[in-house]
Amino acid sequence: MGRQILLLILFAEVICLVSCKKFKDEDKPAWAKKDIRDYNDADLERLLDQWEEDDEPLEEDELPEHLRPQPKIDFSQIDMNNPENLLKLTKKGKTLMVFVSVAGNPTREETEDLTKLWQTSLWNNHIQAERMLLSDDRSIFLFKDGSQAWDAKEFLIEQEKCKEVVIENKPYYGKHTEEGKKEEEESKKKTEL
Repeated sequence: MGRQILLLILFAEVICLVSCKKFKDEDKPAWAKKDIRDYNDADLERLLDQWEEDDEPLEEDELPEHLRPQPKIDFSQIDMNNPENLLKLTKKGKTLMVFVSVAGNPTREETEDLTKLWQTSLWNNHIQAERMLLSDDRSIFLFKDGSQAWDAKEFLIEQEKCKEVVIENKPYYGKHTEEGKKEEEESKKKTEL
């Protein structure tokens, strides 16, 4: 029985080797006849396509962000009076950069320490953000899931040393800044009317 299985496997391997197609030089496309050192970007792209043509397609979550399908949005479930909810839904699963400014005149080290503390606090609340310092008083928070940016914004503007958070070119001022206090007063006046 074991010998028959071994012969069957050997026979299958021989069939695979014999049936494999190998191009003859005259059958190869012109780009494949070149020396590999002479390949340009287009030739390398074709080679990659040829290499990947028999691969299984990637799962949705493994695809690069620009190839992932857009999330389905149920507009009936959205409060249209709050545009942030719509933005939050459209940025779900997409990378989003948020610019955060520190109030006062901090040194680069103070900004580094403060934004690191904020990043850790966000991570402790399951909001994952990568951080990079831009200048002495400004840094970028990068969210792989852009919908988390608005939750992070709510946390950040509450911080005493937060001057401003910018998401999608819209500034949100820290609640301890003059601009933030003015915005809060104006929103209170609107709700009273």
